[in-house]
Amino acid sequence: MQWDTVSLMSLLGVYTIVAYYTSAIPSARYKNKITDQRFDREYLVSKLDELLAYQSDALHWNLAQIDLVGTIAQRALDAYADISSRLGIAMHSAASAERRVQELQKGKANFMQLSRNLAKSAQKREQLTRQPKEKLSGRKGILTIKNYLGGNYYLTSDEAKISGNSIHLVEGKHTRSEMLPSVEDIKDGLIKMLLFSNLESAQVRTTGYRVMPILKLTGGRKFSVAGLSQAQRQMLAKLKQEGQFNGFAVLINRRNLADIPL
Repeated sequence: MQWDTVSLMSLLGVYTIVAYYTSAIPSARYKNKITDQRFDREYLVSKLDELLAYQSDALHWNLAQIDLVGTIAQRALDAYADISSRLGIAMHSAASAERRVQELQKGKANFMQLSRNLAKSAQKREQLTRQPKEKLSGRKGILTIKNYLGGNYYLTSDEAKISGNSIHLVEGKHTRSEMLPSVEDIKDGLIKMLLFSNLESAQVRTTGYRVMPILKLTGGRKFSVAGLSQAQRQMLAKLKQEGQFNGFAVLINRRNLADIPL
């Protein structure tokens, strides 16, 4: 969990509960791995009861949860040690986890800085990496999105292209074997569209541009409306409506979804 994830939830009006697992079972597929992790039920029930009586907005609730993150992290560490002992399965490095917990216990400001350093590192790695499965044509772009809640989102766009007074910010989703990426991948892309379509302004160096968000869907199979299932048609109809309402374009193998009759 990162600070900017919580900040994003605040931006979306989502109340966040930071919780931890207290039980698991050995994996039947992988040796020395666990599966079916379950949250601390009593803790979750107590937080949900607290939330039901809460009178303020998501921002204030989430900030209060962050104040508890060091305590919750220690509970998580203790719970995983107990799971490891009961199941006889070694977990990831306890020393590394303990160092992270110690940092979290130093307070909210330290948690924010630690999270942002990790996010910046991830941003740099993403800029230098291109997955072979991606069907993209432009250059990746580094973005730092700031909001009034104190969140800095260190992100990349799969493609960034300047066209006149506009900058196209593209999030690409690809499947090698199907016509369309999975619904889960498309939903993941919509998170980027949510951010990009709500940018008040964008600057490259000192020049301002109008943002044009684009969700680019590509597949290994040739796209045809006739080949779509009823569920896919319905999904694309909703996606078309979503794009028109929120001001982003959806491309399917370079065709604009807005121009495709469903």
